[in-house]
Amino acid sequence: MYLGVDLGTSSIKLLLANQDGKIIDSASSVYTQYLPKQNWSEQNPLDWWDGFFACINSLGKRHDLEKFEALSFSGQMHGLVILDENDDVIRPAILWNDGRTSEECKFLNTLPIVDWTGNIALTGFTAPKLLWIKKHEPENFKRISKIMLPKDYLVYRLTGVFATDVSDASGTLFFDVENGCWSQLILNILGIREDQLPKIHESVDVVGTVKADIGLSPKTKVVIGGGDQAMGAIGTGTVNDGQVSISLGTSGVLFINAQHFPSENKGRLHAFRNANGQFHLMGVTLSCAGSTKWWVEDVLGRVDYSTVFADITSMPVDDLIFHPYLMGERSPINDPGAQGAFYGLNASHGQKQMTKAVVEGVCLSLLDCIKAANDCGVFPTTARVIGGGAKSFEWVQTLSDVTGLTLQTIQTSEGGALGAIILSMTACGRFSTITEGCKILINEEKIFIPDRERTKVYEDKYKKYKNLAN
Repeated sequence: MYLGVDLGTSSIKLLLANQDGKIIDSASSVYTQYLPKQNWSEQNPLDWWDGFFACINSLGKRHDLEKFEALSFSGQMHGLVILDENDDVIRPAILWNDGRTSEECKFLNTLPIVDWTGNIALTGFTAPKLLWIKKHEPENFKRISKIMLPKDYLVYRLTGVFATDVSDASGTLFFDVENGCWSQLILNILGIREDQLPKIHESVDVVGTVKADIGLSPKTKVVIGGGDQAMGAIGTGTVNDGQVSISLGTSGVLFINAQHFPSENKGRLHAFRNANGQFHLMGVTLSCAGSTKWWVEDVLGRVDYSTVFADITSMPVDDLIFHPYLMGERSPINDPGAQGAFYGLNASHGQKQMTKAVVEGVCLSLLDCIKAANDCGVFPTTARVIGGGAKSFEWVQTLSDVTGLTLQTIQTSEGGALGAIILSMTACGRFSTITEGCKILINEEKIFIPDRERTKVYEDKYKKYKNLAN
Protein backbone atom coordinates (compact mmCIF):
# COMPACT_ATOMS: atom_id res chain seq x y z
CA MET A 1 0.00 0.00 0.00
CA TYR A 2 1.04 3.61 -0.60
CA LEU A 3 0.52 6.84 1.34
CA GLY A 4 0.10 10.34 -0.02
CA VAL A 5 0.53 13.08 2.58
CA ASP A 6 -0.89 16.57 1.99
CA LEU A 7 0.49 19.06 4.53
CA GLY A 8 -1.83 22.04 4.16
CA THR A 9 -2.26 25.35 5.96
CA SER A 10 -5.26 24.31 8.03
CA SER A 11 -4.90 20.53 8.19
CA ILE A 12 -2.89 17.50 7.21
CA LYS A 13 -4.50 14.75 5.14
CA LEU A 14 -3.26 11.24 4.39
CA LEU A 15 -4.60 9.16 1.50
CA LEU A 16 -4.03 5.41 1.42
CA ALA A 17 -3.95 3.58 -1.91
CA ASN A 18 -3.79 -0.12 -2.70
CA GLN A 19 -1.36 -1.79 -5.10
CA ASP A 20 -3.41 -0.57 -8.08
CA GLY A 21 -3.47 3.04 -6.91
CA LYS A 22 -7.12 2.98 -5.85
CA ILE A 23 -7.85 5.18 -2.83
CA ILE A 24 -9.06 2.89 -0.06
CA ASP A 25 -8.91 5.09 3.04
CA SER A 26 -7.97 8.49 4.39
CA ALA A 27 -7.33 10.33 7.63
CA SER A 28 -6.96 13.99 8.50
CA SER A 29 -6.10 16.22 11.43
CA VAL A 30 -6.54 19.96 11.87
CA TYR A 31 -4.14 22.34 13.58
CA THR A 32 -4.00 25.99 14.52
CA GLN A 33 -2.81 28.88 12.39
CA TYR A 34 -1.58 31.63 14.73
CA LEU A 35 -2.08 35.31 13.83
CA PRO A 36 -0.18 37.12 16.62
CA LYS A 37 -0.08 40.48 14.80
CA GLN A 38 -1.64 42.06 11.73
CA ASN A 39 -0.25 40.42 8.55
CA TRP A 40 1.52 37.73 10.60
CA SER A 41 0.80 34.04 10.05
CA GLU A 42 2.60 31.29 11.95
CA GLN A 43 2.33 27.63 12.91
CA ASN A 44 4.12 25.31 15.29
CA PRO A 45 5.93 22.59 13.30
CA LEU A 46 5.36 20.24 16.23
CA ASP A 47 1.63 20.51 15.48
CA TRP A 48 2.28 19.19 11.96
CA TRP A 49 4.14 16.20 13.38
CA ASP A 50 1.43 15.54 15.96
CA GLY A 51 -1.21 15.70 13.21
CA PHE A 52 0.78 13.31 11.03
CA PHE A 53 1.22 10.90 13.93
CA ALA A 54 -2.52 11.05 14.72
CA CYS A 55 -3.36 10.20 11.10
CA ILE A 56 -0.95 7.26 11.09
CA ASN A 57 -2.55 5.97 14.30
CA SER A 58 -6.01 6.33 12.77
CA LEU A 59 -5.05 4.36 9.66
CA GLY A 60 -3.25 1.80 11.81
CA LYS A 61 -6.54 0.89 13.49
CA ARG A 62 -7.90 -0.29 10.12
CA HIS A 63 -4.81 -1.43 8.21
CA ASP A 64 -1.53 -3.23 8.80
CA LEU A 65 1.08 -0.45 8.92
CA GLU A 66 3.82 -2.98 8.18
CA LYS A 67 2.40 -3.31 4.64
CA PHE A 68 2.87 0.37 3.76
CA GLU A 69 5.53 0.22 1.04
CA ALA A 70 6.18 3.94 0.54
CA LEU A 71 4.90 7.41 1.27
CA SER A 72 5.46 10.84 -0.24
CA PHE A 73 4.55 14.44 0.48
CA SER A 74 2.74 17.44 -0.94
CA GLY A 75 3.48 20.45 1.23
CA GLN A 76 2.50 24.06 1.73
CA MET A 77 5.34 26.09 0.24
CA HIS A 78 7.63 28.94 1.33
CA GLY A 79 7.22 28.48 5.10
CA LEU A 80 10.40 29.06 7.14
CA VAL A 81 11.30 26.36 9.67
CA ILE A 82 14.54 26.86 11.62
CA LEU A 83 16.22 24.36 13.98
CA ASP A 84 19.10 24.78 16.42
CA GLU A 85 22.11 22.48 16.83
CA ASN A 86 19.98 20.11 18.94
CA ASP A 87 17.32 19.91 16.20
CA ASP A 88 14.84 21.83 18.35
CA VAL A 89 12.49 24.28 16.63
CA ILE A 90 13.78 27.80 17.40
CA ARG A 91 10.54 29.70 16.80
CA PRO A 92 7.15 29.15 15.12
CA ALA A 93 7.28 28.65 11.37
CA ILE A 94 6.54 31.81 9.35
CA LEU A 95 4.03 30.77 6.68
CA TRP A 96 3.50 31.48 2.99
CA ASN A 97 0.62 33.89 3.72
CA ASP A 98 2.57 36.00 6.21
CA GLY A 99 2.95 39.60 5.02
CA ARG A 100 5.44 41.13 7.47
CA THR A 101 8.38 41.25 5.02
CA SER A 102 7.41 44.07 2.65
CA GLU A 103 10.54 46.10 3.51
CA GLU A 104 12.79 43.09 2.98
CA CYS A 105 11.16 42.48 -0.41
CA LYS A 106 11.73 46.10 -1.43
CA PHE A 107 15.42 45.67 -0.66
CA LEU A 108 15.74 42.35 -2.50
CA ASN A 109 13.98 43.75 -5.56
CA THR A 110 16.66 46.45 -5.87
CA LEU A 111 19.00 43.58 -6.75
CA PRO A 112 19.04 41.57 -10.03
CA ILE A 113 17.03 38.93 -8.18
CA VAL A 114 15.21 37.67 -11.29
CA ASP A 115 18.55 36.99 -13.02
CA TRP A 116 19.80 35.09 -9.98
CA THR A 117 16.70 33.08 -9.08
CA GLY A 118 14.15 33.42 -11.91
CA ASN A 119 11.64 35.24 -9.66
CA ILE A 120 10.96 38.57 -7.99
CA ALA A 121 10.82 38.90 -4.20
CA LEU A 122 7.34 38.54 -2.71
CA THR A 123 6.36 38.51 0.96
CA GLY A 124 5.33 34.86 0.74
CA PHE A 125 8.80 33.62 -0.21
CA THR A 126 11.36 32.28 2.27
CA ALA A 127 14.37 34.57 1.73
CA PRO A 128 12.63 37.75 2.95
CA LYS A 129 11.60 35.87 6.10
CA LEU A 130 15.24 35.07 6.86
CA LEU A 131 16.18 38.73 6.42
CA TRP A 132 13.38 39.65 8.81
CA ILE A 133 14.66 37.18 11.42
CA LYS A 134 18.18 38.53 10.97
CA LYS A 135 17.02 42.10 11.63
CA HIS A 136 14.30 41.65 14.24
CA GLU A 137 15.34 38.44 16.05
CA PRO A 138 19.16 38.42 15.81
CA GLU A 139 19.58 35.97 18.70
CA ASN A 140 17.33 33.46 16.94
CA PHE A 141 19.23 34.02 13.69
CA LYS A 142 22.54 33.19 15.40
CA ARG A 143 21.09 29.89 16.70
CA ILE A 144 20.13 28.59 13.24
CA SER A 145 21.70 25.25 12.40
CA LYS A 146 19.19 23.99 9.82
CA ILE A 147 16.81 25.85 7.50
CA MET A 148 13.98 23.83 6.01
CA LEU A 149 10.52 23.95 4.47
CA PRO A 150 7.33 22.55 6.06
CA LYS A 151 7.13 19.13 4.38
CA ASP A 152 10.89 18.68 4.78
CA TYR A 153 10.53 19.00 8.55
CA LEU A 154 8.26 15.94 8.52
CA VAL A 155 10.70 14.08 6.27
CA TYR A 156 13.53 14.93 8.67
CA ARG A 157 11.53 13.71 11.68
CA LEU A 158 10.65 10.51 9.81
CA THR A 159 14.04 9.63 8.37
CA GLY A 160 16.75 11.75 9.95
CA VAL A 161 17.66 12.87 6.42
CA PHE A 162 18.07 16.62 5.79
CA ALA A 163 16.59 16.98 2.30
CA THR A 164 14.34 19.01 0.05
CA ASP A 165 13.19 18.83 -3.56
CA VAL A 166 13.59 21.16 -6.53
CA SER A 167 9.95 22.29 -6.69
CA ASP A 168 9.82 23.39 -3.04
CA ALA A 169 13.33 24.87 -3.16
CA SER A 170 12.19 27.02 -6.10
CA GLY A 171 9.90 28.97 -3.77
CA THR A 172 12.64 29.99 -1.34
CA LEU A 173 14.15 32.77 -3.49
CA PHE A 174 17.64 31.52 -2.67
CA PHE A 175 17.49 28.71 -5.24
CA ASP A 176 18.83 29.22 -8.78
CA VAL A 177 15.87 27.74 -10.66
CA GLU A 178 17.52 27.65 -14.08
CA ASN A 179 20.66 25.85 -12.90
CA GLY A 180 19.08 23.77 -10.14
CA CYS A 181 21.30 24.76 -7.21
CA TRP A 182 21.40 27.10 -4.22
CA SER A 183 22.34 30.64 -5.26
CA GLN A 184 25.56 31.59 -3.50
CA LEU A 185 24.92 35.24 -4.36
CA ILE A 186 21.68 35.24 -2.37
CA LEU A 187 23.13 33.15 0.46
CA ASN A 188 25.86 35.77 0.92
CA ILE A 189 23.26 38.55 1.13
CA LEU A 190 21.18 36.57 3.64
CA GLY A 191 24.23 35.70 5.71
CA ILE A 192 23.65 31.94 5.64
CA ARG A 193 25.83 29.01 4.60
CA GLU A 194 25.03 26.17 2.24
CA ASP A 195 25.66 23.63 5.02
CA GLN A 196 22.62 25.11 6.81
CA LEU A 197 20.47 24.09 3.85
CA PRO A 198 19.15 20.65 2.87
CA LYS A 199 20.47 18.54 0.03
CA ILE A 200 18.40 19.06 -3.12
CA HIS A 201 16.65 16.09 -4.76
CA GLU A 202 14.27 15.44 -7.61
CA SER A 203 10.75 15.05 -6.24
CA VAL A 204 10.54 11.34 -7.06
CA ASP A 205 13.75 10.46 -5.19
CA VAL A 206 13.69 8.03 -2.27
CA VAL A 207 15.65 9.91 0.41
CA GLY A 208 15.48 7.28 3.14
CA THR A 209 13.36 4.85 5.10
CA VAL A 210 11.30 5.33 8.24
CA LYS A 211 13.42 5.67 11.38
CA ALA A 212 10.83 7.22 13.70
CA ASP A 213 8.99 4.84 16.01
CA ILE A 214 5.43 5.53 14.80
CA GLY A 215 4.31 2.04 13.80
CA LEU A 216 5.46 2.06 10.20
CA SER A 217 7.90 -0.57 9.00
CA PRO A 218 11.57 0.53 8.95
CA LYS A 219 11.51 -0.72 5.35
CA THR A 220 8.88 1.86 4.34
CA LYS A 221 10.44 4.13 1.72
CA VAL A 222 10.14 7.91 2.05
CA VAL A 223 9.90 9.79 -1.25
CA ILE A 224 10.69 13.49 -0.81
CA GLY A 225 7.69 14.77 -2.82
CA GLY A 226 7.17 18.44 -3.67
CA GLY A 227 5.46 21.75 -3.16
CA ASP A 228 1.68 21.73 -3.15
CA GLN A 229 1.15 23.32 -6.57
CA ALA A 230 3.65 21.04 -8.31
CA MET A 231 2.15 17.98 -6.64
CA GLY A 232 -1.35 19.18 -7.43
CA ALA A 233 -0.32 19.37 -11.08
CA ILE A 234 0.70 15.71 -10.98
CA GLY A 235 -2.60 14.96 -9.27
CA THR A 236 -4.42 16.51 -12.24
CA GLY A 237 -2.18 14.94 -14.90
CA THR A 238 -0.56 18.24 -15.89
CA VAL A 239 2.83 16.69 -16.60
CA ASN A 240 3.64 17.07 -20.31
CA ASP A 241 5.22 20.06 -22.04
CA GLY A 242 2.66 22.84 -22.54
CA GLN A 243 -0.07 21.20 -20.45
CA VAL A 244 -2.05 23.58 -18.26
CA SER A 245 -4.15 23.38 -15.11
CA ILE A 246 -6.25 26.14 -13.56
CA SER A 247 -7.27 26.03 -9.92
CA LEU A 248 -10.41 27.96 -8.95
CA GLY A 249 -9.85 28.10 -5.21
CA THR A 250 -9.69 31.00 -2.76
CA SER A 251 -6.84 32.16 -4.96
CA GLY A 252 -6.68 31.39 -8.66
CA VAL A 253 -3.68 29.46 -9.96
CA LEU A 254 -2.57 29.08 -13.57
CA PHE A 255 -0.01 26.25 -13.84
CA ILE A 256 1.85 25.63 -17.12
CA ASN A 257 4.25 22.72 -17.46
CA ALA A 258 7.34 23.57 -19.54
CA GLN A 259 10.20 21.41 -20.75
CA HIS A 260 12.67 24.31 -20.75
CA PHE A 261 13.34 27.20 -18.38
CA PRO A 262 11.14 30.20 -19.39
CA SER A 263 13.89 32.84 -19.46
CA GLU A 264 11.59 35.44 -21.10
CA ASN A 265 9.33 35.58 -18.04
CA LYS A 266 11.12 38.45 -16.23
CA GLY A 267 9.31 37.81 -12.97
CA ARG A 268 5.72 38.39 -14.10
CA LEU A 269 4.87 34.77 -13.34
CA HIS A 270 6.61 32.38 -10.96
CA ALA A 271 9.21 30.25 -12.74
CA PHE A 272 9.86 27.09 -10.72
CA ARG A 273 11.34 23.63 -11.16
CA ASN A 274 8.60 21.03 -11.44
CA ALA A 275 8.05 17.77 -9.59
CA ASN A 276 8.31 15.80 -12.85
CA GLY A 277 11.86 16.86 -13.71
CA GLN A 278 10.85 19.81 -15.89
CA PHE A 279 9.87 23.44 -15.18
CA HIS A 280 6.64 25.32 -14.74
CA LEU A 281 5.25 28.81 -15.02
CA MET A 282 2.71 29.71 -12.38
CA GLY A 283 0.42 32.70 -12.07
CA VAL A 284 -1.40 33.31 -8.80
CA THR A 285 -4.37 35.67 -8.50
CA LEU A 286 -5.21 36.49 -4.90
CA SER A 287 -9.02 36.75 -4.99
CA CYS A 288 -10.58 34.08 -7.18
CA ALA A 289 -13.24 32.21 -5.23
CA GLY A 290 -12.48 34.87 -2.64
CA SER A 291 -14.19 37.41 -4.91
CA THR A 292 -17.22 35.25 -5.61
CA LYS A 293 -17.57 34.45 -1.90
CA TRP A 294 -17.38 38.17 -1.06
CA TRP A 295 -20.08 38.96 -3.64
CA VAL A 296 -22.45 36.04 -3.01
CA GLU A 297 -22.17 35.66 0.77
CA ASP A 298 -21.01 39.03 2.13
CA VAL A 299 -22.76 41.42 -0.27
CA LEU A 300 -25.85 39.46 -1.34
CA GLY A 301 -26.19 37.47 1.88
CA ARG A 302 -26.73 34.25 -0.06
CA VAL A 303 -25.18 30.79 0.03
CA ASP A 304 -26.93 29.22 -2.99
CA TYR A 305 -24.21 29.83 -5.57
CA SER A 306 -25.87 27.77 -8.31
CA THR A 307 -29.01 29.90 -8.10
CA VAL A 308 -27.07 33.17 -8.03
CA PHE A 309 -24.92 32.10 -11.01
CA ALA A 310 -27.84 30.66 -13.02
CA ASP A 311 -28.07 31.78 -16.66
CA ILE A 312 -25.03 34.08 -16.62
CA THR A 313 -23.52 32.20 -19.57
CA SER A 314 -26.56 32.98 -21.72
CA MET A 315 -26.65 36.69 -20.84
CA PRO A 316 -25.10 39.13 -23.34
CA VAL A 317 -21.60 40.42 -22.64
CA ASP A 318 -21.84 44.12 -21.75
CA ASP A 319 -19.38 46.86 -20.73
CA LEU A 320 -19.61 46.36 -16.96
CA ILE A 321 -16.13 45.44 -15.67
CA PHE A 322 -15.08 44.17 -12.25
CA HIS A 323 -11.47 44.15 -11.01
CA PRO A 324 -11.14 41.36 -8.40
CA TYR A 325 -8.28 43.01 -6.52
CA LEU A 326 -9.86 42.68 -3.08
CA MET A 327 -6.54 41.80 -1.42
CA GLY A 328 -4.16 43.49 -3.83
CA GLU A 329 -2.92 41.35 -6.70
CA ARG A 330 -0.04 39.00 -7.25
CA SER A 331 0.33 37.78 -10.84
CA PRO A 332 1.06 39.28 -13.23
CA ILE A 333 0.95 42.87 -11.88
CA ASN A 334 2.45 42.11 -8.43
CA ASP A 335 0.81 45.10 -6.76
CA PRO A 336 -0.20 44.63 -3.09
CA GLY A 337 -1.91 48.03 -3.19
CA ALA A 338 -4.26 47.23 -6.09
CA GLN A 339 -7.94 47.64 -5.23
CA GLY A 340 -11.13 46.07 -6.52
CA ALA A 341 -13.76 48.10 -8.37
CA PHE A 342 -16.77 48.02 -10.69
CA TYR A 343 -16.42 50.17 -13.83
CA GLY A 344 -19.20 51.25 -16.16
CA LEU A 345 -22.01 50.77 -13.65
CA ASN A 346 -25.33 52.35 -14.62
CA ALA A 347 -29.04 52.13 -13.79
CA SER A 348 -29.60 49.21 -16.17
CA HIS A 349 -27.35 46.96 -14.10
CA GLY A 350 -28.93 44.79 -11.43
CA GLN A 351 -27.86 41.85 -9.31
CA LYS A 352 -27.57 39.44 -12.25
CA GLN A 353 -25.41 41.77 -14.33
CA MET A 354 -23.13 42.50 -11.39
CA THR A 355 -22.85 38.80 -10.56
CA LYS A 356 -21.86 38.10 -14.15
CA ALA A 357 -19.27 40.90 -13.99
CA VAL A 358 -17.71 39.43 -10.83
CA VAL A 359 -17.34 35.98 -12.42
CA GLU A 360 -16.01 37.56 -15.63
CA GLY A 361 -13.55 39.68 -13.64
CA VAL A 362 -12.08 36.62 -11.95
CA CYS A 363 -11.76 34.94 -15.36
CA LEU A 364 -10.18 38.06 -16.90
CA SER A 365 -7.57 38.09 -14.12
CA LEU A 366 -6.62 34.54 -15.11
CA LEU A 367 -6.57 35.58 -18.77
CA ASP A 368 -4.10 38.28 -17.70
CA CYS A 369 -1.79 35.50 -16.47
CA ILE A 370 -2.27 33.58 -19.72
CA LYS A 371 -1.27 36.70 -21.68
CA ALA A 372 1.92 36.89 -19.60
CA ALA A 373 2.60 33.26 -20.53
CA ASN A 374 1.99 34.14 -24.20
CA ASP A 375 4.78 36.73 -23.87
CA CYS A 376 7.06 33.83 -22.88
CA GLY A 377 6.15 31.99 -26.08
CA VAL A 378 3.63 29.66 -24.39
CA PHE A 379 0.23 29.45 -26.09
CA PRO A 380 -2.02 26.89 -24.39
CA THR A 381 -5.21 25.67 -26.07
CA THR A 382 -6.57 23.36 -23.36
CA ALA A 383 -6.49 23.22 -19.56
CA ARG A 384 -7.72 21.06 -16.71
CA VAL A 385 -9.79 22.88 -14.09
CA ILE A 386 -9.79 21.97 -10.41
CA GLY A 387 -10.85 23.55 -7.11
CA GLY A 388 -14.24 24.48 -5.71
CA GLY A 389 -15.09 26.66 -8.69
CA ALA A 390 -14.73 23.67 -11.02
CA LYS A 391 -18.05 22.38 -9.66
CA SER A 392 -19.90 25.35 -11.20
CA PHE A 393 -20.93 24.85 -14.85
CA GLU A 394 -21.52 28.59 -15.26
CA TRP A 395 -18.13 29.55 -13.91
CA VAL A 396 -16.14 27.02 -15.95
CA GLN A 397 -18.05 27.83 -19.15
CA THR A 398 -17.45 31.55 -18.59
CA LEU A 399 -13.75 30.81 -18.07
CA SER A 400 -13.69 28.85 -21.33
CA ASP A 401 -15.40 31.68 -23.21
CA VAL A 402 -13.14 34.37 -21.71
CA THR A 403 -9.85 32.54 -22.29
CA GLY A 404 -10.73 30.70 -25.49
CA LEU A 405 -9.41 27.48 -23.95
CA THR A 406 -11.09 24.09 -24.14
CA LEU A 407 -11.42 23.12 -20.47
CA GLN A 408 -11.67 19.73 -18.81
CA THR A 409 -12.77 18.85 -15.30
CA ILE A 410 -11.54 15.60 -13.74
CA GLN A 411 -13.17 13.01 -11.52
CA THR A 412 -10.78 13.27 -8.58
CA SER A 413 -10.53 16.20 -6.20
CA GLU A 414 -7.58 14.92 -4.19
CA GLY A 415 -4.90 16.98 -5.99
CA GLY A 416 -1.59 17.03 -4.15
CA ALA A 417 -2.18 13.91 -2.06
CA LEU A 418 -2.92 11.91 -5.22
CA GLY A 419 0.21 13.38 -6.78
CA ALA A 420 2.16 12.11 -3.78
CA ILE A 421 0.71 8.62 -4.25
CA ILE A 422 1.73 8.66 -7.92
CA LEU A 423 5.28 9.61 -6.92
CA SER A 424 5.37 6.85 -4.28
CA MET A 425 4.23 4.23 -6.77
CA THR A 426 6.64 5.47 -9.45
CA ALA A 427 9.57 5.40 -7.03
CA CYS A 428 8.69 1.79 -6.16
CA GLY A 429 8.49 0.73 -9.81
CA ARG A 430 4.70 0.34 -10.03
CA PHE A 431 4.75 2.89 -12.84
CA SER A 432 7.63 3.33 -15.25
CA THR A 433 7.12 7.11 -15.34
CA ILE A 434 5.06 9.76 -13.59
CA THR A 435 3.20 10.30 -16.87
CA GLU A 436 2.18 6.63 -16.97
CA GLY A 437 0.82 6.88 -13.44
CA CYS A 438 -1.24 9.94 -14.36
CA LYS A 439 -2.72 8.22 -17.41
CA ILE A 440 -3.80 5.23 -15.33
CA LEU A 441 -5.16 6.99 -12.24
CA ILE A 442 -6.66 10.26 -13.56
CA ASN A 443 -9.86 10.41 -15.61
CA GLU A 444 -11.60 13.32 -17.31
CA GLU A 445 -15.15 14.19 -16.29
CA LYS A 446 -16.55 17.02 -18.47
CA ILE A 447 -15.30 19.05 -21.43
CA PHE A 448 -16.17 22.73 -21.97
CA ILE A 449 -15.85 24.23 -25.46
CA PRO A 450 -15.48 28.02 -25.80
CA ASP A 451 -18.08 30.01 -27.72
CA ARG A 452 -15.78 31.62 -30.28
CA GLU A 453 -18.06 34.61 -30.87
CA ARG A 454 -18.17 35.39 -27.17
CA THR A 455 -14.39 34.91 -26.97
CA LYS A 456 -13.94 37.68 -29.56
CA VAL A 457 -16.12 39.99 -27.48
CA TYR A 458 -14.19 39.11 -24.35
CA GLU A 459 -10.91 39.91 -26.10
CA ASP A 460 -12.13 43.50 -26.49
CA LYS A 461 -13.37 43.51 -22.91
CA TYR A 462 -9.97 42.31 -21.72
CA LYS A 463 -8.29 45.29 -23.39
CA LYS A 464 -10.59 47.64 -21.46
CA TYR A 465 -10.00 45.63 -18.27
CA LYS A 466 -6.23 45.95 -18.75
CA ASN A 467 -6.29 49.65 -19.62
CA LEU A 468 -8.31 50.39 -16.49
CA ALA A 469 -5.92 48.34 -14.36
CA ASN A 470 -2.99 50.33 -15.71
